[in-house]
Amino acid sequence: MTQTSNVLFEVGLEEMPARYMNETEVQMKEKTQQWLEEIQLSYKNIKTFITPRRIAIQIQELQLKQDDQEEEVKGPAEKIAKDEAGNWSKAAIGFSKGQGKSVDDIYFKEVNGTNYVFVKKYTKGKTQDELLPDFKQIIMQLTFPKTMRWKNHSFRFIRPIKWLVALKDDEVIPFEITDVSTSNVTYGHRFLGGKIELSHALDYEQLLKDQYVIVDSSIRKNQILQQTEKLQEDKDWRIKIDENLLDEVTNLVEYPTTYYGEFNEEFLSLPKEVLITSMREHQRYFPVENAEGDLLPYFIFVRNGNDDHIQNVSKGNEKVLRARLKDAQFFYEEDQKQSIQDNLIKLEKIIFQEKLGTIADKVNRTKQIAELVASQLNVSEETVKKVTRAATISKFDLVTNMVDEFTELQGTMGHQYALLAGEDEEVAKAIEEHYMPTQSHGQLPETTTGAILSIADKIDTIVGCFTVGLIPTGSQDPYALRRQAIGILEIMKENKWSIPLFTIIERSFDIISTGIDLETNKIEILDQLKTFFNQRTAYIMREAGLEQDIIDAVLIHRVETLSFLIAKGKYLSKKRNDPSFKNKEEAFVRVINLAQKAEENYSIDETLLTQKEEKALYTTWNDIVPEYNQALQQFNVEEAITQLMKLVEPIHEFFDHIMVMDKQESIRNNRLALLKQISNSILDFADFTKVQWKQNHA
Repeated sequence: MTQTSNVLFEVGLEEMPARYMNETEVQMKEKTQQWLEEIQLSYKNIKTFITPRRIAIQIQELQLKQDDQEEEVKGPAEKIAKDEAGNWSKAAIGFSKGQGKSVDDIYFKEVNGTNYVFVKKYTKGKTQDELLPDFKQIIMQLTFPKTMRWKNHSFRFIRPIKWLVALKDDEVIPFEITDVSTSNVTYGHRFLGGKIELSHALDYEQLLKDQYVIVDSSIRKNQILQQTEKLQEDKDWRIKIDENLLDEVTNLVEYPTTYYGEFNEEFLSLPKEVLITSMREHQRYFPVENAEGDLLPYFIFVRNGNDDHIQNVSKGNEKVLRARLKDAQFFYEEDQKQSIQDNLIKLEKIIFQEKLGTIADKVNRTKQIAELVASQLNVSEETVKKVTRAATISKFDLVTNMVDEFTELQGTMGHQYALLAGEDEEVAKAIEEHYMPTQSHGQLPETTTGAILSIADKIDTIVGCFTVGLIPTGSQDPYALRRQAIGILEIMKENKWSIPLFTIIERSFDIISTGIDLETNKIEILDQLKTFFNQRTAYIMREAGLEQDIIDAVLIHRVETLSFLIAKGKYLSKKRNDPSFKNKEEAFVRVINLAQKAEENYSIDETLLTQKEEKALYTTWNDIVPEYNQALQQFNVEEAITQLMKLVEPIHEFFDHIMVMDKQESIRNNRLALLKQISNSILDFADFTKVQWKQNHA
């Protein structure tokens, strides 16, 4: 039976930023698992722990030592290992020494008809005592978005290290980082706990709990939820739990106690979004609603500690929130003294980007692009008017007091203030919606006006940045251009809009580049933009479950209708495993491959189609084209493929009986021209040559 021990490592720190903690815990576990695999020690279980003041990991039932290894090592061939007199060569002697052996240990084995030198090498497994101190490197290799140095140390970490725990059962594992040596001493809650001497690695969770630290973040999270649910039941409230806020609060405390506070009902006259933002974003409170979804003058907070004197803590939180809401109330009233036009004038003095001008310049460009998008969608004149107005006033709230104080409310306050100023409801809503989606898989605009304006604003930002050389590289994307491009594509997908995206991008470039000294030429910038959008399209298609070869097959044309591309991709993905589809794909692949021999200027001369098989193929192709193209325009995958299927038999008949590369040039070119036209039609659906047809390899 393999002997084991239980191991604990803990890094004690000054308080870490909550937003980095989840990733840090995942990283600690992954690096530890990889390390244990590399040093070849088995274990039963790994548990990770994290609080604002510590990162810890417990390895349960860890193998005491590596398995001893005996391996057979192959050396040079016998003819190299011995000279003509049968003496050992330098190669043989060097090989044996390199393996810690002598020539007396050499034996020969035949491999593929040739005798080779071999030795058996025995490696004694290392013990935990030899291996575990190296865990220091795992700690030092943790990475963080931001790091710091302290004292005179060159080592950088998320926060200064205050203590280190490293235990193998009850024994300390020795190492040090930045003059901090490992021990069996840890510390409880900053105010409620004290110094803890760990007598065993498995005592960690319970002893910390006794000192008011819940080291398991999932337990802290569940405690917050349970305490919140109890308040809901006791008070008949509805407490909105935002998952991101719940994660953040969980990572702000070591011993959670949930309670409530209240504020004056007069503040309920403020827009709901203002109250929620004041509570959630600035104070980390959860808002409270009634059964109808109306805000109530209460909030939920999570204390880092027990419930001693909790009502005093509640009063302190109430005082802080009251001051916040007083400020918000003042800003709200002051903002309404300014007209929308007053604010638009102020935008002329705010720089959007040095080479791209002011926010007012951006608004003007966005309006032109929005009108261009609207014209491509053939929307009503009434919608065009709404789009124009919404674009014109889309950024006016950026200079309001409320948005200056609560930047999260950009667009939201524009919506509210536009309604108060008497603007059309859809126009007002579009001001808020044009920032959507604000995150991956986030909410999309509901109105047509908002969707058009969102696309236009994002196109202006993306094309503008590419025009002045601000192109995302690696992990650097300060203007969030990738997210904005995905937002454009998601909106198009959701609305099933077929718009000539790259035509709009090209015309947007002409609008944006006026008066700008370009560092690269227009063709190169547009090529970069095409690649950029195709990459984002491929990303969305991968998220939809499509394989890369399928994506390559359907993503051969400019991105027009993402939902149609995905539908085509899903059809091909399904058919790749269907044996009955084999002869169809073979027909299409043969056409596409041979059509590449045709020159672009080749045209079909019907009088040169003399054989019945080529006439039949030409006739069938002509017959299906109208309905096939209509199916493509209507994004009807099933109908499009139904029409293409009519070509399969004529294609096979054609190749079975017709010599395409005829000796007579005119006939040869005419047949290639026919295949080229048919290939173009097939490629309008997909490039079948790029699909890895799995049934072909059965």
